[in-house]
Amino acid sequence: MLSPKRTKYRKSFKLKPKGNMVYNDLHFGAYGLKALESGRITNKQIEAARRAITRKMSREGRVWIHLFPHIPVTSKPTEVRMGKGKGSLSYWAALTKPGKILFEVDGVSMELAKQALSYGAGKLPLRTKFIKKTDYVI
Repeated sequence: MLSPKRTKYRKSFKLKPKGNMVYNDLHFGAYGLKALESGRITNKQIEAARRAITRKMSREGRVWIHLFPHIPVTSKPTEVRMGKGKGSLSYWAALTKPGKILFEVDGVSMELAKQALSYGAGKLPLRTKFIKKTDYVI
């Protein structure tokens, strides 16, 4: 699972993404998966999407992940009364804004990349869109 090696503080505030992404073009691959709404993606969801993409591509080509879960999310156990401090660390999460590129793929055909990224998008909790490099020609 993805998680930071070390952090300055163990627990953080509940952050909410605001606004849209400014730099939202492909950098490495020819095809990508773009977020259409804001949300929180856990480390398990990122790993499940990465596995689905690489398995569908039958380990051909290359996959780049553009998000990293660096926000600690805490939760209190069930049936615990209010108060007595903040809960313990439950999982790590990454915040996304609309327009953020989540995954990039290269080295495979467009049809295979579209299928693989749609499999990966099924593991994520937000709406996404398939994009290709030629969409950004100015």
